[in-house]
Amino acid sequence: MSQHERILLSSPHMSGNEQKYIQQAFDTNWIAPLGPNVDAFEKELAEYVGVKDAAAVSSGTAAIHLALMLLDVQKEDTVFCSSLTFIASANPILYQGASPVFIDSEPDTWNMSPQALKRAFSDAEKAEKLPKAVIIVNLYGQSAKMDELLAICDDYNVPIIEDAAESLGATYKGKKSGTFGKFGVYSFNGNKIITTSGGGMLVSDDVEALKKARFLATQARDVAPHYQHSQMGYNYRLSNILAGVGRAQLEVLDDRVATRRAIFEKYKNALGEIDGIQFMPELKETFHNRWLTTLIIDQEKLGYAPLELIEYLSNENIESRPVWKPLHLQPLFKETPYYPHTVDRSVSEELFSTGICLPSGSNMDEQQQTLVIKMILRFNKEKSMEKLVLTD
Repeated sequence: MSQHERILLSSPHMSGNEQKYIQQAFDTNWIAPLGPNVDAFEKELAEYVGVKDAAAVSSGTAAIHLALMLLDVQKEDTVFCSSLTFIASANPILYQGASPVFIDSEPDTWNMSPQALKRAFSDAEKAEKLPKAVIIVNLYGQSAKMDELLAICDDYNVPIIEDAAESLGATYKGKKSGTFGKFGVYSFNGNKIITTSGGGMLVSDDVEALKKARFLATQARDVAPHYQHSQMGYNYRLSNILAGVGRAQLEVLDDRVATRRAIFEKYKNALGEIDGIQFMPELKETFHNRWLTTLIIDQEKLGYAPLELIEYLSNENIESRPVWKPLHLQPLFKETPYYPHTVDRSVSEELFSTGICLPSGSNMDEQQQTLVIKMILRFNKEKSMEKLVLTD
């Protein structure tokens, strides 16, 4: 085991300005769940991404759940959802008693496949059971093919929830990721491009809908001198202290994106010429925030699988991970309908079996990244030598 400090995949990176906003909260005794930092964080983020309103909540998962409630998703409804994503994208569908239908990825963005979505809609129309919503995920900071996906959903008049948990700061044709659907969702979890420790944001141009989101997220308390509740609510609001952290983080978001893109470029320059390594693409007319640098490994060409490299790096005190396991392969969703990219090709399964995420934190220094690259090159060389010996 190497003696250096563990190199993490994506750890929190504070700007140094967070204490100013936290101190303001303490000085004014706004330690209660809501307060000026929450209001300001909502306003500042809405302005940054270019939407009319934003509601700060306790997690990206909470934001998706609220969006589903606002779209009146209920028991026995269906919701189409990207399969290649973290389970938080789909769990809120279950919270509502509804059923997910999973849609495969396509190779250009690793995100939702328009042709798979089209087939899913065609079948749903024949069955006279259209979905109540479509959750499109922007994986690892890359926007999906929003023009094609929006056109399909618009044809069927079905609203989109854009899960931009990983893509804050990215753009699609000049417009900020997370602003294409009826609702957009961001996450400020500890590993995200900016963090509030835990937290999320629901955004929309529908100001009235977000007023209702805040109401539901604050235990659905009716306007009355006493505590009165006419419907079920949730404890989903972001705290004033954590919103202060978010305000300071938002100030450096563009710098964080630039740093992560530079980290990606260094990896690509060092490893991109290796026959058998292919980096996650950046779709034309999009700006990828490169939250995580991800690549796929051709086992036949290189003589090793991603898990072997992950284990090797772990022994060198370097954290790396496989690409997300598709949700249609998760035990929780074993009976769930799934639409592959084509009838005989499942892109998300290919990516899961060949993909790896490399350390990409914006607080990773050049020496640490050089070490990660050195270890990958060393492992690659060792495996090449083994392959030669076996061939001889």
